[in-house]
Amino acid sequence: MKFVEILVAAATIASAVAAPTKKRASKFEFVGANESGAEFGNTALPGRLGKDYTWPEQNAISTMIGKGMNTFRVPIMMERFIPSKMTGTVNATYAEGLDNIVKFITGKGAYAIIDPHNFGRYYSNIITDVDGFGAWWSTMAKRYASNSKVIFDTNNEFHDEDNALVANLNQKAINAIRAAGATSQYIFVEGNSWTGAWHWISSGTADGMGKLTDPSDKIVYEMHQYLDSDGSGTSESCVSSTIGKERLQAATAWLKANGKKGILGETAGGSNSQCIAALQGMLGHMADNSDVWSGWLWWGAGPWWGNYIYGMEPPSGPAYTGILPSLTQYM
Repeated sequence: MKFVEILVAAATIASAVAAPTKKRASKFEFVGANESGAEFGNTALPGRLGKDYTWPEQNAISTMIGKGMNTFRVPIMMERFIPSKMTGTVNATYAEGLDNIVKFITGKGAYAIIDPHNFGRYYSNIITDVDGFGAWWSTMAKRYASNSKVIFDTNNEFHDEDNALVANLNQKAINAIRAAGATSQYIFVEGNSWTGAWHWISSGTADGMGKLTDPSDKIVYEMHQYLDSDGSGTSESCVSSTIGKERLQAATAWLKANGKKGILGETAGGSNSQCIAALQGMLGHMADNSDVWSGWLWWGAGPWWGNYIYGMEPPSGPAYTGILPSLTQYM
């Protein structure tokens, strides 16, 4: 999401639930949710488990798997996994927590996406040490090289950076992951300008990103798209009932023209009829173009969100109760 420090949000909203449509087989390979918690308290580094950050709830993930989800993006902090410097050694306690949740998710047959939720920064500084970034990824990839259900997400929402740097960091991550022996896993790559689908072309991020190479040919271009007025994902209001489809059209055309695969790694809208219609239209557009769109992930789930406007955490998150029933045909 388009904010650097994640706070536990509480909001009271009215649910306006559209009638669920008849469930059908999904055309998507990946459908699921972002499982927040381990990236919380990012001004407290390394932070304390249970006070500054937490790990996702296994029972909640099991519930969502039962609803048809098969992919869970786990945001983490680079500085917690490898403190002090990117070329350093792992924090055993934090790494063990990550191991446990990854093992649980993949043991259920689902995909676990490891997402350094750092916005292209390390200790709040833009990452310019490309080799150091590669070293960080080498350490991470070696840990999960034998687990084909792990997906590596290069970094969350690069922004306000040089487009060439963002492309170079992505390519370095790809090279390091493959050199570490992790050759079977998908790699999700993210662009500049908050990796927004609606800015994928206009921001220039597509120029360098389209030149990325992978010897395993398993790159998926991760874009994010929210439906409020500024696309920040901070409002329960959506611009219109058609805004979701409209904001993806240019990115869809780029994926097709360049023979690429994409995924909507973060999306959400408020629990109201206009947002639900916009979400259905957006996911319908993606399903109609499933030759290039591989799936979608909701933002967000996790045990500390409380009554967050987009909360997908079972059993009472506003999105879980007010929106998910209307999206079942896309799961």
